[in-house]
Amino acid sequence: MSLNHGKVWWSELMTHDAAAARAFYQQTCGWRFETVRMSEGDYHVAHVHGAAVAGIMDLPGSMAGVPPHWFTYLALDDVDASVAAIGDLGGEVVRPPFDVPEAGRIAIVKDPSGATVGLMTPVEARIGAVKGEPDGDPPLEDVPL
Repeated sequence: MSLNHGKVWWSELMTHDAAAARAFYQQTCGWRFETVRMSEGDYHVAHVHGAAVAGIMDLPGSMAGVPPHWFTYLALDDVDASVAAIGDLGGEVVRPPFDVPEAGRIAIVKDPSGATVGLMTPVEARIGAVKGEPDGDPPLEDVPL
Protein backbone atom coordinates (compact mmCIF):
# COMPACT_ATOMS: atom_id res chain seq x y z
CA MET A 1 0.00 0.00 0.00
CA SER A 2 1.37 3.41 -0.94
CA LEU A 3 1.74 6.32 1.46
CA ASN A 4 -1.02 8.13 -0.45
CA HIS A 5 -3.62 5.39 0.05
CA GLY A 6 -6.42 6.77 2.22
CA LYS A 7 -5.33 10.43 2.12
CA VAL A 8 -7.80 13.23 1.59
CA TRP A 9 -6.62 14.06 -1.92
CA TRP A 10 -8.84 16.80 -3.29
CA SER A 11 -11.82 18.92 -2.31
CA GLU A 12 -14.02 20.97 -4.54
CA LEU A 13 -16.76 23.46 -3.91
CA MET A 14 -19.82 23.09 -6.09
CA THR A 15 -21.84 26.30 -5.87
CA HIS A 16 -24.36 28.54 -7.60
CA ASP A 17 -22.00 31.55 -7.40
CA ALA A 18 -18.39 30.61 -8.15
CA ALA A 19 -17.34 34.27 -8.45
CA ALA A 20 -18.51 35.08 -4.91
CA ALA A 21 -16.91 31.89 -3.57
CA ARG A 22 -13.60 32.72 -5.25
CA ALA A 23 -13.59 36.21 -3.75
CA PHE A 24 -14.41 34.80 -0.30
CA TYR A 25 -11.65 32.16 -0.30
CA GLN A 26 -9.13 34.56 -1.84
CA GLN A 27 -9.68 36.92 1.10
CA THR A 28 -9.97 34.30 3.87
CA CYS A 29 -7.35 31.77 2.73
CA GLY A 30 -5.09 33.74 0.42
CA TRP A 31 -5.91 31.43 -2.47
CA ARG A 32 -5.15 32.46 -6.03
CA PHE A 33 -7.01 30.84 -8.91
CA GLU A 34 -6.25 29.33 -12.27
CA THR A 35 -9.32 28.93 -14.48
CA VAL A 36 -9.59 25.82 -16.61
CA ARG A 37 -12.18 25.92 -19.38
CA MET A 38 -14.24 22.72 -19.59
CA SER A 39 -17.27 21.72 -21.65
CA GLU A 40 -19.41 21.81 -18.48
CA GLY A 41 -18.18 25.30 -17.54
CA ASP A 42 -15.18 26.91 -15.91
CA TYR A 43 -13.28 25.04 -13.17
CA HIS A 44 -11.29 27.28 -10.84
CA VAL A 45 -8.23 25.61 -9.31
CA ALA A 46 -7.18 27.20 -6.01
CA HIS A 47 -3.45 27.52 -5.29
CA VAL A 48 -1.59 28.37 -2.09
CA HIS A 49 2.10 27.97 -1.14
CA GLY A 50 2.90 26.78 -4.66
CA ALA A 51 0.41 23.92 -4.71
CA ALA A 52 -3.06 23.32 -6.06
CA VAL A 53 -5.31 22.70 -3.04
CA ALA A 54 -8.95 22.71 -4.16
CA GLY A 55 -11.39 23.45 -6.96
CA ILE A 56 -14.46 25.64 -7.30
CA MET A 57 -17.14 25.29 -9.94
CA ASP A 58 -20.71 26.35 -10.61
CA LEU A 59 -23.24 23.57 -10.23
CA PRO A 60 -24.48 22.47 -13.65
CA GLY A 61 -28.11 23.10 -14.59
CA SER A 62 -28.87 19.42 -14.05
CA MET A 63 -28.15 19.98 -10.33
CA ALA A 64 -30.30 23.12 -9.99
CA GLY A 65 -31.96 22.01 -6.74
CA VAL A 66 -28.75 20.89 -5.06
CA PRO A 67 -27.42 23.30 -2.41
CA PRO A 68 -23.81 24.50 -2.57
CA HIS A 69 -21.44 22.03 -0.92
CA TRP A 70 -17.85 20.92 -0.56
CA PHE A 71 -17.08 17.47 -1.99
CA THR A 72 -14.07 15.38 -0.94
CA TYR A 73 -12.03 12.80 -2.84
CA LEU A 74 -9.93 10.13 -1.09
CA ALA A 75 -6.83 8.67 -2.76
CA LEU A 76 -6.69 4.89 -3.26
CA ASP A 77 -4.05 2.74 -4.89
CA ASP A 78 -6.67 0.92 -7.02
CA VAL A 79 -10.07 2.57 -7.25
CA ASP A 80 -11.47 -0.25 -9.38
CA ALA A 81 -10.61 -2.92 -6.81
CA SER A 82 -11.96 -0.76 -3.99
CA VAL A 83 -15.23 -0.08 -5.80
CA ALA A 84 -15.67 -3.81 -6.43
CA ALA A 85 -15.84 -4.29 -2.65
CA ILE A 86 -18.15 -1.34 -1.85
CA GLY A 87 -21.35 -3.40 -1.73
CA ASP A 88 -19.81 -6.02 0.56
CA LEU A 89 -18.77 -3.20 2.90
CA GLY A 90 -22.32 -1.83 3.12
CA GLY A 91 -21.80 1.01 0.67
CA GLU A 92 -23.32 1.85 -2.69
CA VAL A 93 -21.72 2.80 -6.00
CA VAL A 94 -23.27 6.05 -7.23
CA ARG A 95 -21.06 6.39 -10.31
CA PRO A 96 -18.67 3.63 -11.40
CA PRO A 97 -15.01 4.45 -12.07
CA PHE A 98 -14.30 6.88 -14.89
CA ASP A 99 -11.17 8.65 -16.10
CA VAL A 100 -10.57 12.39 -15.71
CA PRO A 101 -7.60 13.56 -17.80
CA GLU A 102 -4.72 14.95 -15.72
CA ALA A 103 -6.51 14.02 -12.47
CA GLY A 104 -6.98 10.28 -12.28
CA ARG A 105 -9.56 7.52 -12.16
CA ILE A 106 -12.57 8.48 -10.03
CA ALA A 107 -15.68 6.80 -8.63
CA ILE A 108 -18.50 8.28 -6.55
CA VAL A 109 -19.82 6.11 -3.71
CA LYS A 110 -21.98 6.26 -0.60
CA ASP A 111 -20.68 4.85 2.66
CA PRO A 112 -22.97 2.76 4.92
CA SER A 113 -24.16 5.95 6.67
CA GLY A 114 -25.34 7.39 3.34
CA ALA A 115 -22.58 10.01 3.01
CA THR A 116 -21.32 10.52 -0.54
CA VAL A 117 -17.57 10.64 -1.21
CA GLY A 118 -15.28 10.50 -4.21
CA LEU A 119 -12.66 7.75 -4.43
CA MET A 120 -9.77 8.16 -6.83
CA THR A 121 -6.50 6.77 -8.05
CA PRO A 122 -4.55 9.94 -8.87
CA VAL A 123 -2.44 10.22 -12.03
CA GLU A 124 1.28 9.86 -11.40
CA ALA A 125 2.03 13.45 -12.43
CA ARG A 126 -0.02 14.77 -9.45
CA ILE A 127 1.43 12.43 -6.84
CA GLY A 128 4.84 14.11 -6.45
CA ALA A 129 3.37 17.58 -6.05
CA VAL A 130 1.06 16.44 -3.27
CA LYS A 131 3.67 14.34 -1.41
CA GLY A 132 5.96 17.34 -0.94
CA GLU A 133 8.47 16.26 -3.56
CA PRO A 134 9.92 18.78 -6.04
CA ASP A 135 7.38 21.49 -6.86
CA GLY A 136 5.16 20.33 -3.99
CA ASP A 137 4.54 21.71 -0.52
CA PRO A 138 7.51 22.03 1.85
CA PRO A 139 7.95 19.34 4.53
CA LEU A 140 5.71 19.93 7.54
CA GLU A 141 8.54 21.01 9.85
CA ASP A 142 9.46 23.81 7.42
CA VAL A 143 6.00 25.37 7.22
CA PRO A 144 6.04 28.81 8.89
CA LEU A 145 3.43 29.31 11.60
